[in-house]
Amino acid sequence: MNRARHPLGVVVVAAALVGLTSLLGNDYYLRIVFMMCVYYLCAAGMNVLVGYAGQKSLGQAGLFAAGAYAVALLTAKADMNPWLALVAAAAISGVCGVLIALPSLRVKGPYLAMVTLSFGIVVEKLVSEWTDVFGGAEGIYGIKSLTWNDQPFTMTQWVWFGIVLCAVTHLLLRNLLQGRFGRALQSLQADEIASASVGVRVYRAKVIAFVVAAVTCGIAGALVAQQNQYINSDFINFNLSIFILLLVLFGGAGSMYGPLVGTIVLTVIDAALAQWPSVQHFLYGFLLLFALYAMPNGVVGLIAKWFRRTADAPPSGTGQPEATRIGPGGEGELLVVQGVTKSYGGVKPAQDVSFRLQRGHIHALIGPNGAGKSTMINMLTGIVEPSAGSIRFLDREVAGQPVHSICCMGMGRTFQNLRLFADLSVLDNVMLGRHSRMTNGFFASLAALPSARRQEAATHARALQLLDLVGLSHLAQHPAGSLAYGLQRRVELARALATEPQLLLLDEPAAGLNPQETFELGQLLVRIGRCGVSILMVEHHMDLVMSVSDHVIVLDYGIKIAEGKPAEVQCNPRVVEAYLGVDEPELATA
Repeated sequence: MNRARHPLGVVVVAAALVGLTSLLGNDYYLRIVFMMCVYYLCAAGMNVLVGYAGQKSLGQAGLFAAGAYAVALLTAKADMNPWLALVAAAAISGVCGVLIALPSLRVKGPYLAMVTLSFGIVVEKLVSEWTDVFGGAEGIYGIKSLTWNDQPFTMTQWVWFGIVLCAVTHLLLRNLLQGRFGRALQSLQADEIASASVGVRVYRAKVIAFVVAAVTCGIAGALVAQQNQYINSDFINFNLSIFILLLVLFGGAGSMYGPLVGTIVLTVIDAALAQWPSVQHFLYGFLLLFALYAMPNGVVGLIAKWFRRTADAPPSGTGQPEATRIGPGGEGELLVVQGVTKSYGGVKPAQDVSFRLQRGHIHALIGPNGAGKSTMINMLTGIVEPSAGSIRFLDREVAGQPVHSICCMGMGRTFQNLRLFADLSVLDNVMLGRHSRMTNGFFASLAALPSARRQEAATHARALQLLDLVGLSHLAQHPAGSLAYGLQRRVELARALATEPQLLLLDEPAAGLNPQETFELGQLLVRIGRCGVSILMVEHHMDLVMSVSDHVIVLDYGIKIAEGKPAEVQCNPRVVEAYLGVDEPELATA
């Protein structure tokens, strides 16, 4: 019943708007409402790209043009059915979105904005200069309007169609963004390395965001062209890209209702100032700066801050953490590192390092500062590619594999410096860890099919179970960044466990913890080991290492100097020398 409440509310609101607009007899006001629908489509898709994925784009005018000119050429030149042409325009715009996304795999931040801006400028010049195809300033006439009963839409029918299209778009995007793909996109904005480490295919997620924004913007352009039955280069300019971005930032990026609020407010302002274009442009610039600096979360964010209510957290779990099963356990070799070397010019943080990890054991990788421990962890998980050597996990070579693929194989990790998704809740952080274990695809999530809903429910239950294991189920709804440092460490640990690892790599898990927290961490690691997970931890707290480890590997200046049981390693002269050093006379005697 709760699941149907929101769609039912959207249907009721849409029906009410259809009823109200049917009473309007003035085409001017109907035109304003129609443009609200057009701008909302642009803003809703742009919100996915900017508000969720954090990818800044200034080329939406080019995507708007792709949809508008596609439907114009298909109907006016190729005599295609206008409904089919609308679908084709959406597909063509999606392809353009992929073309823009490809450079985004290599650039970020302002460079990405420049790439998308270049695309918009190229399209603007193309439609204005290639007059034989696009008509330039003269434009393309005779574009076929959408029809009903073989009659072109009236202005009222255009508004009705726009309202229905906006309602459907809102529901589809809500399904997408409140599930697996929404969490993945938000993780990109926070930390791409951490996102990949929990199994998110970063590049694929970026492409999805660009395509969604392109398709909605292309549909909007096609609607304008078909409603006007005319399009020319005056419709396509840089101001349109700025206006679409402003709709999202002013309303509230990252909010489902931000684009709607921004669209209503700014479309009314745009209509009121239509007689003074220079004032329009000045106001757009002012509002953009105002939204960025004075109101970074937009109007919706400001309202939410005033009326924010703390959600009731779920009660602390009463289950038995010892019974939680994560890995398969068993015996035998899990990871084989053979002759691994990493060189940065003359610096070699790893030199011909070899070791083997056994299932069911807690291994420790220790050594003085600068010994190459974190570099080794990064090579095992794919963040750093070794210069030479072999890394075989579950009898498969992983050296050179992408980070998300190694995670999917069954290798999870935490980081030396916390890499939480701080703005997301504790529960969402842990649910993100299950991303690679969920099988619902893009279209199943978009349509909220029963399979996608079952996956979401199972992931939610598993995340709560893992939070219970680490003692944080009572904090599930709190923002992860608001917790104390020691608790954030546990959230990151639970997120890594959610990837269902067979091998868990911990990079200084006790860093920053007090003695009591370190003792509790040791007990937790033993419990995790009993859940079927093998562990390799990099750690400086020798008390923790000696109390929980079954096997210790020691590095010094990138060279393995010792390996064995904790007691044996503790008494090894080379280990003592590496940590404490020796006097020169003793060295000469040796």
